[in-house]
Amino acid sequence: MGIIGWIILGLLAGGIAKVLLPGRDPGGLIVTTLIGVAGAFTGGWLSAKFLNRPIQNEFFDLATWGSAIAGSLVLLVAYRLLFGNSRN
Repeated sequence: MGIIGWIILGLLAGGIAKVLLPGRDPGGLIVTTLIGVAGAFTGGWLSAKFLNRPIQNEFFDLATWGSAIAGSLVLLVAYRLLFGNSRN
């Protein structure tokens, strides 16, 4: 799966993370989707590096999706903790 595939996966993972973690985000929809893209890359890298789970070349691999969504959730929670009080 190439870089475009990871970006698309990240956009979808960011949307899923937003559904799983509803509420007001400090940056809105665009920042949330960018966090999703970063989370997909981070989750994929951590999965390959520390869990000995190599990244598959298939777009519809369940472990790849799980690591992308988990990475998006972690980054979204961290972003809310850091910048959550800046928007009223």
